[in-house]
This record gives sequence, C-alpha cells and structure tokens, in this order.
Amino acid sequence: MTTQEEFDAASARAQQLPSKPSNMVLLQLYALYKQGTEGDISGDRPGGFDFKAIAKYDAWSGLRGTSQEDARQQYVELVNELAG
Repeated sequence: MTTQEEFDAASARAQQLPSKPSNMVLLQLYALYKQGTEGDISGDRPGGFDFKAIAKYDAWSGLRGTSQEDARQQYVELVNELAG
C-alpha cells in the first residue's frame, strides 16, 4: 500500500528524472497521476485538433475503474523504475 508521502515524493522525483521519458510514458505518468489524485475522468472527450488534450483524455479514460490506491501504487512504481 502506497502512502500519500510516497506518492508525493514520487511526484517530486518525476519532475527531476535523469532523462525525458518518451511521450507514451509521459502520458502514462499523467494518467496514473490524475487517476490517483482525482479518480475516474469525467466530462466529454475533447474534439477538433487539440491532439494533446485528446491523448491525455484517452490515456486517463483508459484507467477508468482503477482505484485511486492502485493508480498511486502504479505511479510510484513507474517513477521508481524511471529514476533508476
């Protein structure tokens, strides 16, 4: 079980990774963070040509149904893996 302190520490470490992760990994980090802090996504999927917003929405909505605790745990594990 991940504590709030571990999650907060991982969030701070994610800002200072030794190298920039790929866009797919960045989307995964974003989605896990949002699911871990806010829970399931709400609202409509962005439309038009805002591809960044669409990608973020899709990544987060892919975690729909994942508990906040599970998302926080996965986030901490991914940041630890990326940080080395």
